[in-house]
Amino acid sequence: MRTTNSRQAGFTIVELMIVIMIIGVLAAIVLPNVKANATRARMSEAILALAPCKNAVTELYNSGGDPPGADQWGCEISAEASQYVDSIRTSPEGIIKASLRGFNDLRINTHDLTLAPLDNTGNLPAGGGSTVRGWRCGSGLDGTDVPAQFLPGSCKG
Repeated sequence: MRTTNSRQAGFTIVELMIVIMIIGVLAAIVLPNVKANATRARMSEAILALAPCKNAVTELYNSGGDPPGADQWGCEISAEASQYVDSIRTSPEGIIKASLRGFNDLRINTHDLTLAPLDNTGNLPAGGGSTVRGWRCGSGLDGTDVPAQFLPGSCKG
């Protein structure tokens, strides 16, 4: 800051330009991370919308029942399942597939997110008498076509 004899004080144009440049650099670094974190939070909400199907599949397998077939698990929704999930479908093995919407990002909207039940060997359950020991989330093997950078940490295949 420069001072003169008449007691006027102020910042020079160079000092102001340096401050603006620093703010610009910080914004360029921070904003993409903020957007990515917001998208992952929305994706977590979409995964929560699959909980009723996840419970139905787990309950059927763990009680020793036979899989009912594609879209016959009793938890499917054909339209507007939640704010970020358009529809929920199931495969004969119990793989849950959600069609995504409402992200305002074409890299995610209309794409699919899957949850697959796994038995104690890490494979899809073989049928009646199998038990579900875990879930595989966001794997391309099951039909997920959302880029991995948008999946939350708990859902990385």
